Amino acid sequence: MKNKISRNEFLKSLGFKGASLLAIYCGASTLTSCINEAGDPSGPAALDFTLDLTDSANSALNSIGNYLIINKVVIARISANEFAAVTQICSHENRSKVIYQGSGFYCTEHGAKYTTEGVGLNSEGKRGIKAYNTEFSGTTLRVFA
Repeated sequence: MKNKISRNEFLKSLGFKGASLLAIYCGASTLTSCINEAGDPSGPAALDFTLDLTDSANSALNSIGNYLIINKVVIARISANEFAAVTQICSHENRSKVIYQGSGFYCTEHGAKYTTEGVGLNSEGKRGIKAYNTEFSGTTLRVFA
């Protein structure tokens, strides 16, 4: 015959230390220092959008060295006729912290560095990040997978 105990009796049998550990374990899942923001910024469909560089919302891309973040995609103007686009989600800890800095992409959270093609340049960025294609024509920039 099996002995059954109530939930209350079970918790009492754990004692203060056991109940404390259980509370910490159950509560710890909501307390994190690094939130996982992983996910494909393109969503279920393939990433493909166009930007009008005459639109004031996109004016940052009219100057070499500037960048925009749109839908978790970082788009940077790297020369007069060249652009680079990568996911904003860092491969180090899946945080949406990637920006364009100087001649490549950089994660402000832990210092991961990437080339304009998304190749990792240091130990934090060694896995690389997703890079997207860009196509520039006149004042229109297309970003696509």
